[in-house]
Parts: sequence; C-alpha cells; structure tokens
Amino acid sequence: MNLRSSWVAETGQTREDTRLTQLGATTPVNPLEVRSGILPGSYDGLYRMSGLWMEGTSGTMKATVHEGRAVIAAGATQGAYPVTLPEPASLTFADGDAANPRIDLVVLRIYDSLYDNSGQTKPALEIVKGTPAATPVAPAAPAIALPIYQVKVPAGASAGKGGLDWAGVLTDLRTPTVAVGGILPAYGETGNGAYPGQYRDSGGALQRWDGSAWVSYPSALGGIAPAGAVTTASYTGQYRDSSGGLLQRWNGSAWVSYQPVPSWTDYTPVWGAESGTAPSIGNGTLAGSYVKTGTVVHVRIYLKIGSTTNLSAQATDGNWTFSLPVAPVSTAWKLDGRVLTAEAFDSSALLFYQGTGLLATTSGGIVRSLRDTLGFSTGLWDKSLPFVWASGDVLSIHGTYESAS
Repeated sequence: MNLRSSWVAETGQTREDTRLTQLGATTPVNPLEVRSGILPGSYDGLYRMSGLWMEGTSGTMKATVHEGRAVIAAGATQGAYPVTLPEPASLTFADGDAANPRIDLVVLRIYDSLYDNSGQTKPALEIVKGTPAATPVAPAAPAIALPIYQVKVPAGASAGKGGLDWAGVLTDLRTPTVAVGGILPAYGETGNGAYPGQYRDSGGALQRWDGSAWVSYPSALGGIAPAGAVTTASYTGQYRDSSGGLLQRWNGSAWVSYQPVPSWTDYTPVWGAESGTAPSIGNGTLAGSYVKTGTVVHVRIYLKIGSTTNLSAQATDGNWTFSLPVAPVSTAWKLDGRVLTAEAFDSSALLFYQGTGLLATTSGGIVRSLRDTLGFSTGLWDKSLPFVWASGDVLSIHGTYESAS
C-alpha cells in the first residue's frame, strides 16, 4: 500500500515523501494541539470533500478508499502527522458473524514506536473489527488514528452470499481540517471553534465562532444582512433586513427597528382654563392623537362643542388650555415661539378663524394662550373668542414640537 507520511520514520524519508505530505493544514484546537481531519476539495470543485472517499464493490466484502490527504493529531508533546494516500487502496472486510451484526471502523492510523512501543514506524489504513452483538457498537479507535468510515456488517454476510449492501452499511465519519485562519467547511461534526473569530462554512452561510457558539455572519462586514440570514448578530451595531421589510439594528441583546414606522397614538387631552370654572365636555367630543419619533412630536387635538358642554358656567376670560401627550422641552425660546396652529370653526356662520398657541411645561405640558394669528383681537380664545361658542362649533389644534425626552 503506497501510504506516505513524513517525520515518522527514523530514516528513509524521501524528498518526495516530504513534498507530498507537507500540507500547512493545522486548524488549532488549543495553543499546542491541532485538529485531525482531511483536506477538503474535489477534482471538479463540485464537492466539499472527496479526499479518502470510500466506495464498496457490489457483491463483495471489498471496498476502495480513494486518494486524499489528512492530518492526524497526537498529544500536545507529540505533534501532528501529515498523511497522504496518493492512489486508491483496497480493503477487505471479514465475513459477518453467524448470529449477530457488528460495526467495523476504518481508520487512518499512525504507528510510532518511539511513543507506542509497537516496533513499527509507519502510517496505515486499517479496519478495526467490531464485536458482534444484537445491538452492536463501533469499536474504539486506536490512540493515534483518524476514523473515516463505519461499516455495519450484517450477521452471516459474506462474498458467497452477495457481499455487503454498501449503500445501507456505510457511515461517513470524515471531518475536514484547513490551515490556521482558513474557513473550515462544515462536513460532518466540526465541534467547537478554537478561538473567537474563527470561521466555518455551514453549507448555506458563513459562521463565526464568538467564544461560545457558531453564529451566522453577514455576507459583508458592515453590510445589511438579507432577511432570514441572521438570527443572532455578531456585534452590536449590525443591521439586517427583517422579514417585514424593516431595517433592524442589533442593540447587544435584541433586534430593534432602526427607523420605526410612525403610527398615531390616541390620547384624551385635558381641557382646562386659566381662570374660572373648568370646562366640561358633556356630550361634545374631545380627542387627540400624536406620533413621537425621538424628541419630535406631532400632535392634533379636536374639540367639538356639544349641547351639554358647560359653556355658560365658564368665565368670560377663562383662557382655554389643553394638555399635551408628551412634556415639551423647557428651553425658554422654544416655549415662546408659537409652534402650534389653531383653527376655530363657527358652524352657524360657516366661518373659519386662524390662530396659534404657546407651549408650557405646566401640568406635564399644555398648549395655552390661543389667539388670532392676525391682529383682529388681543383677547385669548375661550367661550367668547374668536366668536361666541355654541353647540356644533369645532376647535382644531395641530403641529409639531420638541419633547423634553
């Protein structure tokens, strides 16, 4: 069998041995040890891993292991052994037990007499024969070996009885290894990462080891991950497109909408007066709604006088106020500017009156000092201004202001 290795034989290593086996493939598992595995790749680039692929010969107990390269790791003080099978090799499995099935293990094995007192210094492709049992288990692998396949040998199987049904008895155990810093193709069980920042290709997504788990990584650092590509972010500040079409940002523990879609929230304003009896809406309508994005608040307030609204009980100079949904900022010049628009509709005369209102921080935030936009009157709006209010009349206040928080 033409199985090559380097740094095994005490003498006789050829330059060809060295060229064939020096792989540079040492995926670390800790500061001293590396990962055993097979180098990925195929002749046509269609497969993640074709090295040391095994296929059985129909109607027989024989199988062929095809060419490939691997690294077999020993202990921290012993190092790792690069191995190359440059041409296909044949294996023959023993006939099945008369009563019970068994599981055999196909391994790449290193004999190194300096460590194992085996009297041999060589690589080997071997079958480790299992123990027949009603429920068989695979045998343990030798100390310095890389399992590549399991073969379940049924009871009574033999070449004279049609050999093995290879499609049903083979279990692929091959795992890959790559050079440090390389992206590990996830073929078989790859186990935990060796260090935060290690990458693997899961077959459909690039994944990064974050120190405790493999997490999906975006297609480009700083880019927006497509919908469905990322469940848990790799870093705070990562963005993704949600399934609902919203841009989301990872805040360290959850995905939150980066630019929330504005939506109106209803609230019931408190209608007040700066003097006299407080207004009571009765069977009229008093309603409000607002949108808050950051410290920007859009608000609208609607008042429609009803037949039982207590206009007669209110003071002539009551000076109406209405509570805001969110407290305004307390900066003096921002309160002094008349940022809210008021419109009064006299339903009996079918006339509109334009006005404005001031903001105040009183009682958690109010709009007050409603008055004419143009110089028609110096008075503040209440039951007698800008006209004598009656049932059916409407006051509308709307605009945008800056909130305190």
